[in-house]
Amino acid sequence: MALFLNRQDFGVQDPEFGLDVGFFVFTLPFLNLVVNLLTAVIVLCAIGGAIMHYFYGGIKVRPGGVGTSAAFRRHAAVLACAFLLVRGAAFWLERYTAVQQQSGRWAGAMYTDTNAIIPVRSILAISAVLVAVLFLATASAHRWRLPLVGTAMLVVVALVAGGLYPWIVQRFQVVPNEQAAQSQFIQRNIDATRYAYGLDKVETTPYDATIDTRQGALGNSSETIANIRLLDPNVVSSAFAQMQQFRPYYRFDSNLSVDRYSVDNKTQDTVIAARELNPSQTSDDSWYNRHVVYTHGYGVIAAYGNQVDGAGNPKFMQSGIKANGVISENYEPRIYFGMSSPQYSIVGGSGDQLELDRPQSADETNSSDAKYTFNGNGGPRLDSTLNRLSYAIKFQSSDILLSDAVRDGSQILYERNPVDRVQKAAPYLKVDSKAYPAIINNRVQWIVDAYTTTNQFPYAQGVSQENNQNPRTNSMNYIRNSVKATVDAYDGSVTLYAWDENDPILKAWQGVFPGTVKSYKEMSAELLNHVRYPSDMFTIQRSMLNKYHVTNSNSLYAGDDVWSIPNDPYE
Repeated sequence: MALFLNRQDFGVQDPEFGLDVGFFVFTLPFLNLVVNLLTAVIVLCAIGGAIMHYFYGGIKVRPGGVGTSAAFRRHAAVLACAFLLVRGAAFWLERYTAVQQQSGRWAGAMYTDTNAIIPVRSILAISAVLVAVLFLATASAHRWRLPLVGTAMLVVVALVAGGLYPWIVQRFQVVPNEQAAQSQFIQRNIDATRYAYGLDKVETTPYDATIDTRQGALGNSSETIANIRLLDPNVVSSAFAQMQQFRPYYRFDSNLSVDRYSVDNKTQDTVIAARELNPSQTSDDSWYNRHVVYTHGYGVIAAYGNQVDGAGNPKFMQSGIKANGVISENYEPRIYFGMSSPQYSIVGGSGDQLELDRPQSADETNSSDAKYTFNGNGGPRLDSTLNRLSYAIKFQSSDILLSDAVRDGSQILYERNPVDRVQKAAPYLKVDSKAYPAIINNRVQWIVDAYTTTNQFPYAQGVSQENNQNPRTNSMNYIRNSVKATVDAYDGSVTLYAWDENDPILKAWQGVFPGTVKSYKEMSAELLNHVRYPSDMFTIQRSMLNKYHVTNSNSLYAGDDVWSIPNDPYE
């Protein structure tokens, strides 16, 4: 209902009914909900009414049969009238849902749907209303023959015209000449699918491959050649771990991220990763160590994407125990919120420093590990006994209630995965499966892409689990990268930015939750330098382009120009 009340126009019409796509995305689901609700209410009223009439003598079971009172018959006639009116509305709405169906080879209403099923649904809707009128007349005239005959005919029409007639059309008109019959509707499917996934914005540039070389042929590409990436972020994690992990309770993600930073006024391709906690290495430790001592990771490690050292190892631009370098020498390196943070940690509070901060570096005289106390605002306080009891029950740990490590001013940090935090903050968004870290304004920020999606776009082909490996984005036929989000690695604060301010679905949700999403114009210049094309959306678009790079219905029907995604050599 919230989306219906804040519905927006897409500015695009469906080719069958000439209605704006917003009707199918916002209005039609609401109307179907109302129809289903009314159907359930009428059925429950009929059951309840029959029980009450039985108890009060309106229905009497006799040896010779069942007797009913005039009041019961009037009540039954009115309920039958109401039920048929609702069914008539359902039949009418089913005309529109035909353009959303995904059951065939191509999504949307094909030849049989438009020439048989949709007209039959119109006839059934009108017939249901006419029979409802007969029942309404019966409520006062007490003549049941006509409405009962009308009901029987309605059932026959629904079975014969709704099932047999479409089969005849499909078998004898479509199958013998399918390509010609379906061509118009396949073209609708192509146009809708390309729009729904943003494929219509893809620029196509002819490429004529040449095998002849000439002197200076690469002269205009010197800057590009200089930045050819030598490090594969999907395989270099082990090298990062060997050279920059330092302690077994730290880890790097198995697939690192890529970014770009300005070094000596030049844009530098970068492979980057956050040095996070490794909870599996502390799983056998005491509760105190797992939740009070080992609370956060430390630092961001980055290497030049296009350079290696003499031994073939990554050449780091941000490294060491203190994790500083040419990107930043003075930033907040502590990572309390990350992709592998513990389930919860008890931090802050007055008294001694309890948290392990980082190992000491070689230039520091003290041999013991550095300690630290969290001083941000990252989670609920545990000052009161009620709060401590509540979280002891939530995490099934009596230590939260009894431990002396929970002090005045202590906070409990949980829901620490950046992807999950964005999903909690905006549950109406689909969130990319991977966040990536960046140093922005001397803070480590996780950048997360988020999408608005729907599975109600008419004629657009749906994405299934078979052609998309990311379960977060399953079951959709429209997607926009409408939001960029940041999650502060120190205090977990989430900020949402409207990246596609013209997306109708985002605008509708902004009407439901006003003020929760900022304009992209409020993003700092430093943050804008680190946004990238969304990973999951690229995967989906690449998958859809396998077939839908073609714009001709005959080619899509024949399947004579289908691409395939090459296998990843590391999988």
